[in-house]
Amino acid sequence: MIECKDGRCTLKGAVNLETALALREDGLRLFTAQEVTLDLSGVTEVDSAAVSLLFEWRRAALAGGRSIHYVNLPGNLKSLARLYGVTELVGAE
Repeated sequence: MIECKDGRCTLKGAVNLETALALREDGLRLFTAQEVTLDLSGVTEVDSAAVSLLFEWRRAALAGGRSIHYVNLPGNLKSLARLYGVTELVGAE
């Protein structure tokens, strides 16, 4: 589930193969501010689809001349980002 107000958004729940498509669409619809900050502290479960989803949202933001920043990534998502060598691209340093 994604909630947004004035460019500050929160993502809660599982981010995996089962939820990624719906979350993708929700994010593309909701992330309309010039600068979006997405708080991931409420994410409870991730798999490789979560990393892909963060990239998709970043690509869409850049294509629209906007920016998106990810904060409070859970440890398991940081681990996946390290595994794939993309920590700097998703802010998982």
